[in-house]
Amino acid sequence: MMLIPTHHFRDIERKPEYLQPEKCVPPPYPGPVGTMWFIRDGCGIACAIVTWCLVLYAEFVVLFVMLIPSRDYAYSIINGIVFNLLAFLALASHCRAMLTDPVRTCTEMAFTLLGGSSFPEKLDKPVSGRNKCLLGAVPKGNATKEFIESLQLKPGQVVYKCPKCCSIKPDRAHHCSVCKRCIRKMDHHCPWVNNCVGENNQKYFVLFTMYIALISLHALIMVGFHFLHCFEEDWTKCSSFSPPTTVILLILLCFEGLLFLIFTSVMFGTQVHSICTDETGIEQLKKEERRWAKKTKWMNMKAVFGHPFSLGWASPFATPDQGKADPYQYVV
Repeated sequence: MMLIPTHHFRDIERKPEYLQPEKCVPPPYPGPVGTMWFIRDGCGIACAIVTWCLVLYAEFVVLFVMLIPSRDYAYSIINGIVFNLLAFLALASHCRAMLTDPVRTCTEMAFTLLGGSSFPEKLDKPVSGRNKCLLGAVPKGNATKEFIESLQLKPGQVVYKCPKCCSIKPDRAHHCSVCKRCIRKMDHHCPWVNNCVGENNQKYFVLFTMYIALISLHALIMVGFHFLHCFEEDWTKCSSFSPPTTVILLILLCFEGLLFLIFTSVMFGTQVHSICTDETGIEQLKKEERRWAKKTKWMNMKAVFGHPFSLGWASPFATPDQGKADPYQYVV
C-alpha cells in the first residue's frame, strides 16, 4: 500500500491547539464485525416505512386486482413469479442499504490515511492481523490526546479534525448531520433508506434503485395490458373488485409506478456514473481536487460490487469481495 505524501494532507489549521484533544470524549471500543447499523432518525424511519408500504401496495394490486382474477393461468403464474422475485430483491436491497455501516475501513489503511510513518501495534488490537478490516464509520470522538500521540506524526504532517463529531477525518470523508458521523466516500444521505450511501453500502443502494425501477416498469406494463383486457371484456369479470374500485386502484398504481420509475432510473444512472468516475456526488458538487489514483471504469465497478464479476453482483445477499480491486489506491 502506498502512503499518501505529506502535501496531500489537508493543511487546515496547522496549530496544535486546533485539535484540542482534551475536549474529545474517547470513542467506545469497536464492536464486533457484523454489528447491525441503524440510524435513529424519525424522518428516515418514516420514509423507510413508506417505501415498504408502497411496495406492498403494488404487490396487493398486482396480485389481487390483476393476476389472481385472470383466467390466463400461465400469464398469472409467470408474471406473479417475476414480480414477486423483483419485489423481494428490492426490499432485501433496501434492508441491506439501511442496516449496513456505510464505511469500510482497515486498521492499517486508516492509520496510513492519517499520516503515520509506521504501524503502531496497539492500533492492531481490535482485530487479529493487520490486513483484517473493521466495519465502521469514522469513530466519533477519536481525536483524543492518546490517539493523536499513537499516530507518531512527523514534523510538518497535518491531520484534520472534524469540529462537529470531534474525529480525525481521513481523505474523502464528509460529515453527515443526520448520522452525526464523518462518512468516508459519502455520496449523499438518503432518507428513503434512512442511511448515508457510502463505500460499504453503495452496492445495495444501486441494487435497490435498479429493482424498484424494474418492478415499476413491470407494473406499468401489466396495468396497460389489464386496461386493454377490461375494455374488451366485461369490467365485472376482469377483477374481483367493483369497476370503480378497480379503476382507482389501477390509476394509483400507474401513478406510483411512473413516479418511481423516473426517480429510481435517474438515481440508478447517477450512481453508476459516480462509480465509473470514482467521484462521489458531494465531491462532484464541491468540485474537490482529485487526489487519488485514476482507475478504469471496470476496476471502479469491481471495487463496489466485488471481484471478480459474478452473479453475486445482482444479489443483495452477497457481500462484495474486493480481492485485487483495491479501492484504496492513491497517487504519490
